[in-house]
Amino acid sequence: MRTSDFDYLLPPDLIAQTPIEPRDASRLLVVDRQSGELAHRQFRDLPEYLRSGDVLVLNDSRVLPARLRGTRLRGGGFAELLLLRDLGADRWLCLSRPAKRLRLGDALSIGANTLQATVCELAPEGQRVVQFATNGRPLLEVLAGLGEMPLPPYIHERLRDPERYQTVYARDPGSAAAPTAGLHFTRDLMDAVDRTGAHLAFVTLHVGLGTFRPVQTDDISQHRMHAEFGILPAETVALVGEARSRGSRVVVVGTTALRVLESAAIQAPGAAWSGWTDLFITPGFEFRVADALVTNFHLPRSTLLMLVSAFAGKELVERAYAAAIDQRYRFFSFGDAMLIL
Repeated sequence: MRTSDFDYLLPPDLIAQTPIEPRDASRLLVVDRQSGELAHRQFRDLPEYLRSGDVLVLNDSRVLPARLRGTRLRGGGFAELLLLRDLGADRWLCLSRPAKRLRLGDALSIGANTLQATVCELAPEGQRVVQFATNGRPLLEVLAGLGEMPLPPYIHERLRDPERYQTVYARDPGSAAAPTAGLHFTRDLMDAVDRTGAHLAFVTLHVGLGTFRPVQTDDISQHRMHAEFGILPAETVALVGEARSRGSRVVVVGTTALRVLESAAIQAPGAAWSGWTDLFITPGFEFRVADALVTNFHLPRSTLLMLVSAFAGKELVERAYAAAIDQRYRFFSFGDAMLIL
């Protein structure tokens, strides 16, 4: 298949610039894979589609304030880093901008020299391995004061509350972007899910370059995902196994949670798992775990749209997206959601 097979035209004014309040007031397009029917609901209606015994799986990764702006010590000038992967001992793989001006050995001053960063290794596609000097303070503590939320480039309005780019259940810091399907949940909605008799379960996928890097090949089979770190805990394995044994469904919230479940099913079937995954899900993929999927509306030509097309069928996804555009749903990170049954 070609990358252009997953293109579509989106009116720019449908790209959500700010989150809706309250979180669960966003719209929900319910897509039935068997009948092909579409239903227009609100996200707070999600519990109506859950059954007692179902397992709702969510990604609990927390977004780091991963964007750092600084000044190059050699020659001056602006530079920006986006933290992607913790390599240990205050070394991180980062995206850098402007990449061509950050050479091996170059140093940055960040926050009036509160933090220094030195390029210690060059990596492809504008990436750099950077060593941070924190004057003895934990790096995550320093980031809390200096870093910015790494909002996507299509969002042009400043975020008033950084917590609005976190899920209410986020707990394990490590992502460079939010698992956005989970942004619609409130504590009250999670309580409503619990009252249905469905079970909440958690996995972790630290969102990095693999999730949001554009596909730059014409033939999608030539695209290679960047690896991201995931965790499937034993408690979630048990809940999923129990659901399977009684014929209940595994309802997955977000493409990142889905990739953890399906990666683990390939690498360690039926067991707890942690490790790196570069799983690229495209039409023709055999799903082993997920029965239903909650997901936002994704960018044209993206790996996420390819995953959703693999799950629901390309023609049905195209029809659902056309209906969402016609009904003026809000798209992308702060936009509305789909439930694919």
